[in-house]
Amino acid sequence: MKIFLILGLFFISLFAKDIKPDFSLKASGAVTDMVLYQGKLYASTDASCVDIFDIKSKKILDKKCVSKIKDFMGDEIDSKIYSMDVLDGNVLILSQDAGGYRRVDIVNDNKTLHVITKNDRLYISKAKFIDKDNILLGLLSNIIISYNLKTKKKNWEIQTTESKFSDFDFNDDKSKIITTDESGDLQMLDVITGKHLKGFTGINVDNVFQVRWRKNTIVTAGQDRRCGVFNAKTAKGYYKEATFLIYSVGLSKSGSVAGFASDELNNVTIFNTFTKSNKVKLVDNKANISQILFVNENEVFVSCDTNEINHYKF
Repeated sequence: MKIFLILGLFFISLFAKDIKPDFSLKASGAVTDMVLYQGKLYASTDASCVDIFDIKSKKILDKKCVSKIKDFMGDEIDSKIYSMDVLDGNVLILSQDAGGYRRVDIVNDNKTLHVITKNDRLYISKAKFIDKDNILLGLLSNIIISYNLKTKKKNWEIQTTESKFSDFDFNDDKSKIITTDESGDLQMLDVITGKHLKGFTGINVDNVFQVRWRKNTIVTAGQDRRCGVFNAKTAKGYYKEATFLIYSVGLSKSGSVAGFASDELNNVTIFNTFTKSNKVKLVDNKANISQILFVNENEVFVSCDTNEINHYKF
């Protein structure tokens, strides 16, 4: 009897129940990044705008937009927003500028502060708030920069490896960051000094597209079809295998529940990071997954390379 019970639990965890979205939001364009802040969902797009949704009413409240740019033919086109962040009513927007360079703006009400422009000639891949006076930049060259908004100078910069930068994320109190690149390795840095603290290796063997860190758990989305799971203290881990490139990964606040884009049908597998068991599969996403954002332990928003944001409860 015990054998049948164990086998039953195994197959339940292996073939997770399919969950369809209970509602969807429509953004201005293909969604590139999402942030939850004070009951609102901020979603950046490739159409020059950050859309702000009220989660309860499911309605769009506002848009924070950057100016369009001109392409090499002189035609006006939308500026793709690569990443965004929100703090105290300020929206930090990293977007495409002319000549392939990137710009960083802070938008508040009807005011826009230009932090970095095409004249700085930087290829920035990600920008996030450290606090109200400092932001963190990840360059394609894998140089990480802490930048002070008041002094308009760098606090520090470090090149973590010679591989192309992919992503970074903070720990809960923003005292440390974890960075990753096309090598598949992870590097932990001190936010105040930029000092290298620890390396994480042996799980991903190719480019890691995204990394997330909550509590003591770090998860990765790998081109090698591996969703890596690390213990932040010991640097030890394991991986969950997918049948397709894993473009995106998400992690709950407790660090105990994660989700990753797990197949060519754009489904998202939700699993317990401690037991390794699958919980559910989130279906009906129409394109490659761009972001998996946990609201709580059993509620997520999933965006993809369309204007649709799906909401799931499980």
